[in-house]
Amino acid sequence: MNDTIPSLSRRRVLVGAATASAAATVAGASAAHAAPPTARSAQPLVTRDRLAGARLAGGSVRVEADFADRLDDWLAFWSANSPPRWSSPVEVDGEVSSTRAAFTLRAIRVVRDDQPVEAFTASRVDTAHLATLASLYHHFPLVTVVSGGGLRVTDGPAGFTGGAEQVAFAVAACRQLWGVRTADAGAWRDQVGGRRADAWAAFTRASLRRGLQTEA
Repeated sequence: MNDTIPSLSRRRVLVGAATASAAATVAGASAAHAAPPTARSAQPLVTRDRLAGARLAGGSVRVEADFADRLDDWLAFWSANSPPRWSSPVEVDGEVSSTRAAFTLRAIRVVRDDQPVEAFTASRVDTAHLATLASLYHHFPLVTVVSGGGLRVTDGPAGFTGGAEQVAFAVAACRQLWGVRTADAGAWRDQVGGRRADAWAAFTRASLRRGLQTEA
């Protein structure tokens, strides 16, 4: 299997996502009439120095217990859909917010052919970047691209909300991973076909595999 990850134009991806995000603001507001967020109840904190077996580059962190479990599930899912030549993630570079319920991902490191490699890094905009974004959207409701390209997730149940960020990601994935250059905020589901686009979980899983080039 060829597991080379081709580079994409940073301008193409970011400009396309920004355009989609602007269009999605109106579409998302009409598509998802979500209830206003409510205050989170206090959650027990746990100390973690690993996620799904991968060590945290910055050392131990204190994080809400249910959020830690969701992060474990996400990384295990990402790993299960990565190329066979890659080891399970050995190190994750990221930081936990002061609320203990948000995490900013900077890099995922694996071993390939006995050499450590950065399978995902926030500073490199390529198909692996979109694939990792898809994997996070499979497990979290909100993913924000922060300064330097880091991906910030907040705790909560996954699912399609119609939010501008989600729709912008979906359009970018259609264009860059699925090859549908005409995808837009209003028709991205139709562009990739109902079989995958009808279910957000199926779409994000398939986009992860396309981005990491592990689609059967």
